[in-house]
Amino acid sequence: MKLDILAFASHPDDIELGCAGTLISHVAAGYKVGIVDLTEGELGTRGTAQTRLQEAAAAAKVMGVSVRENLGFADGFFQNDRAHQLRVIEQLRKYRPEMVIMNAIHDRHPDHGRGSELVSESCFKSGLRMIVTHDKEGKQQQAWRPKVVYHYIQDRLITPDVIVDVTPYWEQKMDAIRAFKSQFYNPGDASPNTYISSPEFLGFIEARAKELGHAIGVTYGEGFTKERHIGVKNLFDLI
Repeated sequence: MKLDILAFASHPDDIELGCAGTLISHVAAGYKVGIVDLTEGELGTRGTAQTRLQEAAAAAKVMGVSVRENLGFADGFFQNDRAHQLRVIEQLRKYRPEMVIMNAIHDRHPDHGRGSELVSESCFKSGLRMIVTHDKEGKQQQAWRPKVVYHYIQDRLITPDVIVDVTPYWEQKMDAIRAFKSQFYNPGDASPNTYISSPEFLGFIEARAKELGHAIGVTYGEGFTKERHIGVKNLFDLI
């Protein structure tokens, strides 16, 4: 299956918090979108790796993405090295996306910046035909490099290079977030409290989206940073 957009996340729920509205809006527009989670989030205080996988599958249905995979890297300990890059390259060559979206360039959680570096470097190396990878059937994969990559903004505010209007899809985004029942505020859950399980945290997510939306004259927005200049052939494409 060839995808238009492939979004990577260090943990299940990174996508939902950072760019679910954007993915949902592109699915609604007819684009094929997929997600690859690098880890199962097994170091999380609440829930288990198994519950996180189940919640990720539920969130994927809410978003309407075509595929969601998990590479099973070690939460908190994966590295930007050859072995991990090859696993990411296999996914890039498998789905051949035109665009890749990945974690913030730096953030509160060190896995986010490290995951960002890992995927970014893999996107470049995936285009090098002398790097050999194989699919599950043992067939050699063809080199593939996405045309463009973007980084979503997570906990730490980074000045965005582009903001996407996600106003029509805000409630669907929140439904995708709430699919992670073990992670976010639930008054009936006696699990230990965490940074993201407080009722204030989801209010922060909405406030951030309103701030970014306000910057472009809409109600809700999601921000992204670029790795290269954004070019258009017609200035009216920027309206």
